[in-house]
Amino acid sequence: MRLENQPPVSADTPIGITLTINGQRRELQVAPWTTLLDLLRERLDLTGTKKGCDHGQCGACTVLVNGTRVNACLTLAVMKDGAEITTVEGLAALGDRAGSNGLHPIQEAFIEHDAFQCGYCTPGQLCSSVGLMNEGHAYTRDEIREAMSGNICRCGAYTNIVDAIEDVMQGGAR
Repeated sequence: MRLENQPPVSADTPIGITLTINGQRRELQVAPWTTLLDLLRERLDLTGTKKGCDHGQCGACTVLVNGTRVNACLTLAVMKDGAEITTVEGLAALGDRAGSNGLHPIQEAFIEHDAFQCGYCTPGQLCSSVGLMNEGHAYTRDEIREAMSGNICRCGAYTNIVDAIEDVMQGGAR
């Protein structure tokens, strides 16, 4: 039912949203079906977030939304109006958590522990790792593995990824 004096709304009508992406406030007009992943990659040229399976099964598209990890391929951008989004490009700038060489401690730990091979899954793994630590539910190696199970590494660097996360959680890689 359309209210009188209201313009018709269709599936093609852009919707205005405001997002804070990597610390920068952005006012955007998006089609209602635009995923957060497509907005980041195609409109904002933040290509660090990868498009893997496009079905929420691989975790390559993981970003942080208000500090919580989210599969950007399954999230409509309009659903996150007003949210703070952190992509891999913004990890190093997470406040006072920047490490000694300007990287986030988890980025430093991934380097120290050789926690990546081809690197395709790395942005999602990094964002998911930060989200996991923000959640505060994983303390043991088994809990870390379980919490990271939504992020697939086709190269098999899982042991090194867990080592890196565990190192940061124990205060290393600073």
